[in-house]
Amino acid sequence: MKTGDIEFEITPNVCVPKEYRVKINMPFILAVDYDSSLFEGSYPEIGAPKQDIIDKVKEFKRHGAEIAFWSCRSEGRVLEEAIQRCKEVGIEFDAINDNVPSQKQYMEEQKKIGNIFALRKIFADFYLDDSAYNLEFFLKINVEETCKRFANKKR
Repeated sequence: MKTGDIEFEITPNVCVPKEYRVKINMPFILAVDYDSSLFEGSYPEIGAPKQDIIDKVKEFKRHGAEIAFWSCRSEGRVLEEAIQRCKEVGIEFDAINDNVPSQKQYMEEQKKIGNIFALRKIFADFYLDDSAYNLEFFLKINVEETCKRFANKKR
């Protein structure tokens, strides 16, 4: 896409000037909310696991996705309990309320070349959150095809 003298590249999640794009392979990145997404109930309670959602998150991880815990449970006991509960059901995160390692690397490369679009905001290809009403859609995603597509895509 071209606007005036600046050529833009539209990627799955962002539109930035082409001269700022660093071409690196990155995995599919999934940001996962906790309350009412992975487990029933709402803050500060910890309810029953939503096994179908948990199984799908683990499937993404098996196919090479990086998983970020993305929640308002930001510190202290409520955060520790949530992370421990996730470990108990077999979910390990690549980041806790922060960007995953591949995104951090990408942002550092972007900053080196002066990309003003390399912001601190947590980035993901999909944000799993009950407030977004996307839990049913999430369960229908073909994980293997999605992760393959992203593994071979340079961003």
